Amino acid sequence: MNSPTDHSGRKPQLAPLIELAHHRWNIPVIAELSRGPGAKFVTMANRLGASRASLSSSLAYLIRLGLVEKNEGYGHPMRPEYLLTPAGKRVSEQCQALTRILRRSEETDLAFRKWTLPLLAVIGDETRRFNELRGRLETATPRAVTLGLKGLLRARWAKRTIVDDYPPTAGYALEVRGRQVLACVDGLCG
Repeated sequence: MNSPTDHSGRKPQLAPLIELAHHRWNIPVIAELSRGPGAKFVTMANRLGASRASLSSSLAYLIRLGLVEKNEGYGHPMRPEYLLTPAGKRVSEQCQALTRILRRSEETDLAFRKWTLPLLAVIGDETRRFNELRGRLETATPRAVTLGLKGLLRARWAKRTIVDDYPPTAGYALEVRGRQVLACVDGLCG
């Protein structure tokens, strides 16, 4: 079968999306920081409902990626502690759109698992076999891909079909809700 392509016919660059989806709170943190000129740690923890350890881990990771920076002028009670970098601002619109489209906590929990969004991007508009998915997500273990697909099927973001080939095999395609979420994710693929 063909390699996965996006709507323009080119192969999506998955590395930026895989990096962004690496921690559960990365995308919500960027969306939160884009709401204003920045935010304080405690404010973000309270608004997102993230634990201190999880939020610290995500912020450190986003700083390493160059999407977030500590505010050098922090110290005054009115100044934000963390700011988006220019690179962070470039992805903030898609992060906001993604957090807005996720309506229920079950959807949020599913969407921000490590391999959910990369799986959606790889499936795209076609029916994909497990080995195709596994091949495109090189750093994902077979178990991670299996668990990710089970989550997508359970939430009805994807469906499993039989591909009429020899031998017949299972294929995975996106349902309507999966395509809606994918529309927000497309901009996060470099």
